Amino acid sequence: MASLMGQTVSLCSGSFFALFAGFLGASASLCAKLALGADYLKDLCESGLTHEGHHVCDWLRLPLRLLCGVLLFTCNAVMWTVFSKALRHSSSSAKATVTTTASNFVFSAFLGRLIFGESHAALWWVGISLTLCGLMVLHTSMPQSLPWEMDKKEK
Repeated sequence: MASLMGQTVSLCSGSFFALFAGFLGASASLCAKLALGADYLKDLCESGLTHEGHHVCDWLRLPLRLLCGVLLFTCNAVMWTVFSKALRHSSSSAKATVTTTASNFVFSAFLGRLIFGESHAALWWVGISLTLCGLMVLHTSMPQSLPWEMDKKEK
């Protein structure tokens, strides 16, 4: 019973790490868009300041872009670390990979909507819904024992 409970906790932590890795991947993409994109940072800065403070945004643009560049590399490094933990704690690498990818898409959509006001076509939502349905099938299926694992159990 304790072994089964330990496996359940490990599988849950594997899913958590995979979801968190997807969030970090989406955050890295956001940082890349802010660092290398058009004038997103300047527009965000100007929207937060009064009309008289707009000149501050002109000199803040470069440090903010550099900060976003550092955050991009930091998010990517932490994302790969967390993803490797997801692989270690998941019952299969496919579950960890699909969970990370799906959560990356979903978090990217929400961050894009929140920060940039982006919207996605209905076909995009159909695609992500199918991906999430496949993810549900993956997560609810029971892991199969390989023939050589069954031989070990019999001995």
